[in-house]
Amino acid sequence: MAFQLTIPKMACSACANKITKAIQAIDPNATVQTDPRIKLVSIATKVSEVTIRQALVTIGYPAI
Repeated sequence: MAFQLTIPKMACSACANKITKAIQAIDPNATVQTDPRIKLVSIATKVSEVTIRQALVTIGYPAI
């Protein structure tokens, strides 16, 4: 499943790295592309979007 999320709090590459690590902790095979400039994360994973959103809230980067 592939989807995109907007993460308003993602401001820099360190934020993007934290988001990527959180997603890959749930699904090590997930493909994650981040763009802090436009605050967009593109994800290809076998895990549900709900699970990914919950993980992002846990680390302080809720998606809108």
